[in-house]
Amino acid sequence: MLITLRHRMELGVGLALERSTGKILENEKMNQITGSLLRTGVAVSALIVLAGAVLRLAHYGATMPDYHTFRGEPPDLTRIAGTFRDVLGLQPLSLIQLGLLELILTPLARVVLAVLAFAVQRDILYVVVSLIVPGVLIYSIAAGT
Repeated sequence: MLITLRHRMELGVGLALERSTGKILENEKMNQITGSLLRTGVAVSALIVLAGAVLRLAHYGATMPDYHTFRGEPPDLTRIAGTFRDVLGLQPLSLIQLGLLELILTPLARVVLAVLAFAVQRDILYVVVSLIVPGVLIYSIAAGT
């Protein structure tokens, strides 16, 4: 019969070993922190997008869209600085864009958290491998591709 970590902790079996290494308890705490980070990031992103959608509908909800003429994305929304500038003016599309940017950055924050956890554990291989992910993402965002 297999006893899970939770059962061992409830029964007190093997706690001396787990406390001496600290890794099992530390991993469970990291999983809780990571889960909270991801849930919070998605919730904040959803609220920002919802606020932008409500503002958009409040401003333009009664107008009929004109599909005969193509209008691309506004130039301010093609750069992160322009998005932040327009957010200060409560522009609806920039709020939606900011919410989506937050949604993209949430998993990146999780990777950064993992890098910090691996660094604390002095696991250099995982630190290096984990740094590749945010490096590629940041490069692609900065390059605009």
